Amino acid sequence: MLNELQTAAPILLSGLAVTFKVLILAVIGGLSLGTVLALMRLSGKAWLATPAKIYVNYFRSVPLLLVLLWFYFAVPMMYSMVTGQYLTIDAKFMSCTIAFIMFEAAYFAEVVRAGIQSIGKGQINAAKALGMTYSQTMRLVILPQAFRKMLPLVLQQSIILFQDTTLVFAVGLVDLFRAAYVRGELMGLLEYYILGAGAVYFVISLIASKGVAKLQKNLRV
Repeated sequence: MLNELQTAAPILLSGLAVTFKVLILAVIGGLSLGTVLALMRLSGKAWLATPAKIYVNYFRSVPLLLVLLWFYFAVPMMYSMVTGQYLTIDAKFMSCTIAFIMFEAAYFAEVVRAGIQSIGKGQINAAKALGMTYSQTMRLVILPQAFRKMLPLVLQQSIILFQDTTLVFAVGLVDLFRAAYVRGELMGLLEYYILGAGAVYFVISLIASKGVAKLQKNLRV
């Protein structure tokens, strides 16, 4: 069994690397888009707030697996329609990453919106009194404080996202879970590999959760 694990290690580590690539890109992209959506909802302008609200409510109402499958078929098709060429890069990786960004943006938007609303209006009024524009107020005064307050929630959502990355199995992207599944099935050790992969997800999530709890405690001091 030890020899088997040594042989499979490069494959499993490669799958884990794919998992973290999807996770990192999804967090960065989702948080960026989510911040824009949150600012749109708080802008006080219906033509900005309404589309953002519809977006958030829609993606929070549909299953993530459905979103993954939709983008898996839609991304290559849309690329071909726009460019007239076939998608030559890793379509599975791209479609999954885009799907996670679009989906997680809806959740990050609510986290960011709550963070912004937790900042006292007095600071906004003070910034206006100093002649700062809305954009300057948000960028220089409100968002830095809001991000500090909502950091634990962002990290908690990222842990959930890490666990959700196993759903890329459905479209054939070789992440840690699929790498373990394929290797286990090939060697007739499927149950051991699945349990092992589950243990890896559990340990990483547990360590990350403990870290977030400690960070949250430190931020309260």
